[in-house]
Amino acid sequence: MVIYMSDNYINYFKEKLEKSFDTKIREVNSALGTIYIIFIDNLSNSKFISEYIVSPLTENKIYTNIEYVKTEVLYANIVGDVNTKEEALNHILSGDVIILFDFWNSMIFCEAKSYPKRDISDAKREKTIKGPHEAFNEIIVDSIGLIRKRVKNENLVFESLVLGKESNTTVAIAYIKGVAKDSFVKSIKDKIVSIDNDFLLGTNAIEELLKEKNTLFDSIGFTERPDTAASKLFEGRILILVEGTPEVIVAPSFFVEALMASEDYYSNKYFANIIRIQRWIAFFLAVFLPGIYIAITTYHFSLIPPLFVFRLSISRAGVPFPTVIEVILMIFFFQLLREAGVRLPEPTGQTMSIVGALILGDAAVGAGLASRATIVIVSVSSIATFLVPTLYRAISVWNIVIIIFSSVLGLPGFYLGFFIFVAHLSSIQSCGYPYLYPLGSIETLKYRDLIQREDLDEISDNLFNEDDIK
Repeated sequence: MVIYMSDNYINYFKEKLEKSFDTKIREVNSALGTIYIIFIDNLSNSKFISEYIVSPLTENKIYTNIEYVKTEVLYANIVGDVNTKEEALNHILSGDVIILFDFWNSMIFCEAKSYPKRDISDAKREKTIKGPHEAFNEIIVDSIGLIRKRVKNENLVFESLVLGKESNTTVAIAYIKGVAKDSFVKSIKDKIVSIDNDFLLGTNAIEELLKEKNTLFDSIGFTERPDTAASKLFEGRILILVEGTPEVIVAPSFFVEALMASEDYYSNKYFANIIRIQRWIAFFLAVFLPGIYIAITTYHFSLIPPLFVFRLSISRAGVPFPTVIEVILMIFFFQLLREAGVRLPEPTGQTMSIVGALILGDAAVGAGLASRATIVIVSVSSIATFLVPTLYRAISVWNIVIIIFSSVLGLPGFYLGFFIFVAHLSSIQSCGYPYLYPLGSIETLKYRDLIQREDLDEISDNLFNEDDIK
């Protein structure tokens, strides 16, 4: 009795996928023997398999060799050899079709992927009024296509890796050869390859490996916009795409980019400059306004106009808490509202955030839990964080730190907190580069495309220019 290699492989596939009802094994008879076609129905295109794989194999009953089948019989775009049953199983789980020939004891695979997927939709977090609206989705080949559509450059490289012992997740590293520094590309690739997780279901494991530890600031960036990703490539950055995640990691990333927006480059230059200055002001208000309010109202009344001191004392009459407790309590309530608005369905969340803030502020004043001045200060600080959403987590903690310093030492405490904050920012590295670049990292400070947007025909130098980093 002859035992074919295909029998062992079929038994192996059945054992591994025995409880997967969507695994299909189709047999096709030929003059030489039996051909087995194995695929997962939910991951592969059944119509494509029927028309371009099964039909040609049934019409051609006699085959000379495996190369003849690959080149003359099958109509699939991508056809390749498979050497081990583990490799074959990985192809099946990835949506490919495995074809087994028991008379040749050989296997090949054909690409026939047809994942359930979300269509290309509008960007949710990085919206613009003018400019492209496309955003990445969870399918990595779609995301790569959106980048290639914009970067028609022969030096654009996408290197593929498979991470996760159990999940076998596809990861792509994208860069433009000759623009991105070779040593930087190698260091990023070596770090990613060193990931030894059993499963990788998103970008977080890679982000934690690459970003600076012991800081709330994100030293690794991300974007959901293909046009933003393309611009980063031209600046010499590296993009990291992960199957199943609609965001693309950008390395390195710098602090000043949190104060910029894609729409700056699609709208009127002068209006974009005004909005960008507003973001800088909003950042300082969000971090420092509550602290300086506590320092002045607690220790330095002489700095406040007398009439305003009188009104402030009236508004605080009946409030049982010190100013610092009052401010921290209201910040906590506003953060609860913000988190609730994010977690709830979009229409309900927006309504609850607006109505809840109005009701909460009025009720807090009416109940004597907070003064009107405190409500105004905390509201302005909270609203300011919406202009720099990527810095929200860091701001929500650092403004509490500044508040504590100010409540203990007054303005000297505020200045001390400010210097600690700046020193912390200066100490952060993004993949070996200073996080505050280009602030303080070049011999002669260049304001190009930093606080004000340059003319588009003058933005020829990269924002990320290693020659300027000292």
